[in-house]
Amino acid sequence: MSAPIPRRKRRRSAPLMFLAPFGVLFAAMYAVPVGYAIVESLHKMQRSGLGLTPPKRVYAGFENYTKALHDDALWHGVGRVLLFGVIQVPVMLGLALVLALLLDAKSARLKGFFRTAYFLPYAIPGVVATILWAFLYMPRSSPVVSMLDAVGLPSDFLGEDAVLWSIANVVTWTWTGYNMLVIYSALQAIPQELYEAAELDGCGPWRTAWRIKVPLVAPAIALTTVFSVIGTLQLYTEPRVLRPLTSSLDADYTPIMSAYHKAVENNDYGQGAAISVLLALGTCVLSFAVLKLSARLTNGRSSL
Repeated sequence: MSAPIPRRKRRRSAPLMFLAPFGVLFAAMYAVPVGYAIVESLHKMQRSGLGLTPPKRVYAGFENYTKALHDDALWHGVGRVLLFGVIQVPVMLGLALVLALLLDAKSARLKGFFRTAYFLPYAIPGVVATILWAFLYMPRSSPVVSMLDAVGLPSDFLGEDAVLWSIANVVTWTWTGYNMLVIYSALQAIPQELYEAAELDGCGPWRTAWRIKVPLVAPAIALTTVFSVIGTLQLYTEPRVLRPLTSSLDADYTPIMSAYHKAVENNDYGQGAAISVLLALGTCVLSFAVLKLSARLTNGRSSL
């Protein structure tokens, strides 16, 4: 018979046993792909002049990164998604906060119905949602465009000047309910005693919402902001689905579309991997900056 495992040793190994499933999934789904992308970004496919022999995979050093940093189309895509995020993210989170506060109000009715209705767009896959909105954007099938034309307001939702904001509308429609639910869950965790004390001090609903609820859900707002920033930099599904419907969307419209274009359509996997690594680094830096800024704003507001 084998000797029993000492109790102290079992206590030490118990956390590792609970962390093991997460560690395996993290390594398989995150660490290994990132490592492979870094290795791939340091290589390129070398082809002969006549193209009669198969291409060879050779070490390229930082050549792919240099090409990516000097790619004007990539930088235009980066600027485009940054503009998208600066405008779309505050609008979306502002709507999510307003909806969460309305659901949390004492006078709110049918909370379950409206909570489900607000969250329902998130349950629709992004591709399906974009196709549904595409029918409202296309002049031949859109009743909205027909009504605007009838009243003398011609519109082109897929034109060069409007397509980015048409995409922003789809993203806002899809993700507002998800962010609302995160903020609403944080509101539900606030002790009711705070509301009773505020009511005794003469605070009305609006002042209670602004002075108590919003500051206490600031961490949830910061979390949704970080998620939204990451999602903005990963913008791909909506412009990719709308691209066949308009000439305003090119293959390098967003950074991820540019990486896909280089890797899959141009068979330049090293260049695509380099763009992906640069995008991952930029996402980490920007997310960290947003977290630090959110923490500073939260601390400053709590000290007032």
